[in-house]
Amino acid sequence: MDMLIAIALVFVGAFVQTATGFGLAVIAAPVLFFVNADYVPAPVTVCALALSLINTWVFREGVSLKGLQAAVVGRIPGSLAGAGLLLWIDKDSLALWIGLSVLFAVGVSLTSLRWHPTHNRMMAAGFLSGFMGTSTSIGGPPMALLWQHQDLALIRANLAAFFVVSCLISLVILAPIGHFGWYHIKLSLPLLPATLAGFWIARKTMHRLSARSIRAGSLVLCAGSGLYAVISALM
Repeated sequence: MDMLIAIALVFVGAFVQTATGFGLAVIAAPVLFFVNADYVPAPVTVCALALSLINTWVFREGVSLKGLQAAVVGRIPGSLAGAGLLLWIDKDSLALWIGLSVLFAVGVSLTSLRWHPTHNRMMAAGFLSGFMGTSTSIGGPPMALLWQHQDLALIRANLAAFFVVSCLISLVILAPIGHFGWYHIKLSLPLLPATLAGFWIARKTMHRLSARSIRAGSLVLCAGSGLYAVISALM
């Protein structure tokens, strides 16, 4: 039963991320943590890496490697800080942190702020993404905040490219502290077909759905997932 829940969550998350640019970890991580805490952060990050590799290839024409350099530089110390948090924080506090991270993601998506992605802002967003992504697998919101008012194709392409690098950084840092090993790889493997299925269904159907409806549906799912984690952690 736990595996079926995990597969369903990853499938929905992969669909949303393919359609909007991010969302796999935001939707899946909060509930998966309570299904089996070992799913977060490494197995969710493995799924995000696989999906990001595919999306980077599909949307490769819109990728701007030069524009992502500052974010990647900021991502490294952020990831180290996130790993430090995992060594210090207890399970209940981590669950609360995951839930609050998701609610932050929803808030980011609802804001009307328009911040141009300058060098310094990209570096700051990269740091926050590394901190959140390594500790919870949810690293998309800080980057999405800077990119959310850009062209949707540009968002998909550049967030996917950034997530490839950032997921690899997180996994490399998680391995020495015992949060990414063969056990976590085995947990990840059954989720990869669901990741690919979510991508494939999104590519086949997202042209039939308006961007507004996809965004609204994903926000409802994210908010519900985040509230579930927060309430469960506080009970």
